[in-house]
Amino acid sequence: MQAPEPAKKSILFLSSYNSVRSQIAEGFMRQIFGDRYDISSAGVASGGVSPHAIRVMREIGIDIHHQRSKSINELKGRTFDIVVTLCDHGKEACIHCLPKGERVLHHNFLPPNEVGLPEEEIMEEFRELRGQINTWLVQQFS
Repeated sequence: MQAPEPAKKSILFLSSYNSVRSQIAEGFMRQIFGDRYDISSAGVASGGVSPHAIRVMREIGIDIHHQRSKSINELKGRTFDIVVTLCDHGKEACIHCLPKGERVLHHNFLPPNEVGLPEEEIMEEFRELRGQINTWLVQQFS
């Protein structure tokens, strides 16, 4: 008789608007570590999933278009084994609403610049962020 599989740990990625950084992190975690974690993301406020984030993840074969931007208020009452804040604003704004006893990780990823740049430069900003988040997640969770 085989031993039962261990329960997945729950993880929450938290950022300002749940539109770029936390959506990219959620997509990577589902792709790389989805067998080990139950993954959610939220923001201080809901900002909609960035079309640039969807495009940059699609470039590497990860489809996040079905993910939905959520406010931290939508997750009230839920507990998570691990909470990961991906920006200083998200950490400061939401740290008071996290359940006690959680393991909290933090990394301040700067948002990509989308203002006044040509489309290809915007995409380069998103690719850079995508690479930073991927590298950090693999280092933290492997």
